[in-house]
Amino acid sequence: MRICSLLPSATEVIASLGLGDELVGISHECDYPPSIRHLPIMVEPMIPSHGLASAAIDTHVRQLVASGQRLYRLKDQLLRQAQPELILSQDLCHVCAVTPDQLQDAIGSMPRQPTILTLNPSSVLDVINDVVRIGDAAGRSADGHRLAAHLRDRLDAVHRRLQTISHRPRVVCIEWLSPLYVAGHWVPEMVQRAGGQDVLAQPGSPSRVVTWDEILAAAPDVLLIMPCGFSVEKTHEELLQLMQYPDQWRLSPALAEHTYLVNASSYFSRPGPRLIDGIELLATILHPSDHDHIHESIARRLGPRPIHQRP
Repeated sequence: MRICSLLPSATEVIASLGLGDELVGISHECDYPPSIRHLPIMVEPMIPSHGLASAAIDTHVRQLVASGQRLYRLKDQLLRQAQPELILSQDLCHVCAVTPDQLQDAIGSMPRQPTILTLNPSSVLDVINDVVRIGDAAGRSADGHRLAAHLRDRLDAVHRRLQTISHRPRVVCIEWLSPLYVAGHWVPEMVQRAGGQDVLAQPGSPSRVVTWDEILAAAPDVLLIMPCGFSVEKTHEELLQLMQYPDQWRLSPALAEHTYLVNASSYFSRPGPRLIDGIELLATILHPSDHDHIHESIARRLGPRPIHQRP
């Protein structure tokens, strides 16, 4: 089957199902696993993807939306040349990927209409169920069910590890640095499953703008910084710049000691199998043991004492 995936999370599922060789196109954000990076890119952003800080990206997005322009350009001709039989798309966030109407416009003139599977998860279980849906659509139903069962088993393992722990740290998850957003959708559920309580968001709720006063009033025990699509290093670089303005980032030494920068691009932003890795990571951060080791490319403590690194 000829498959075009316009979502990084769906691309990861396709690869996990052993269908990487059947991919004929991906989006500009599809970078995992590395074996798919050579494939034709069917989508390009209208905003530069590198070199812009959070505030500049937000300004560009607002300007494009206000003027009625697209945030992404679908390479229609390249898509038609690829002749996909299955296209994986989404209708959850129009800031994150091409919209369904763009896709319909592109395939309207194709002599053979591909199947379009639109994903719209809002919870961790939705994400796991989407693995089954993708497997069914790609003709790998048994493999999809096996992968979904494996992911559920890992969730159960986290639950068993934490079931005797009564303390649930108060957590705030920041999804964007400027303006400040707290993470919604599946992230509050991830915190909950990892043995914490998200004090500014509920599972399934949308991300929203907050103020520093709201964050401080929530009195978090742990602050998690996870800008959408950012690596730990990119987050750290921008945060150091923002912290030069204490009116924007009023981090006390005590809160800084319990502030973690996490790899959002890999483990939190994308509703795919690696959300389970993110839950396991959060469980380690919120309830560490002497045997837990986390590489700083995955998570980094902002305070003076760095978290352990995997050799």
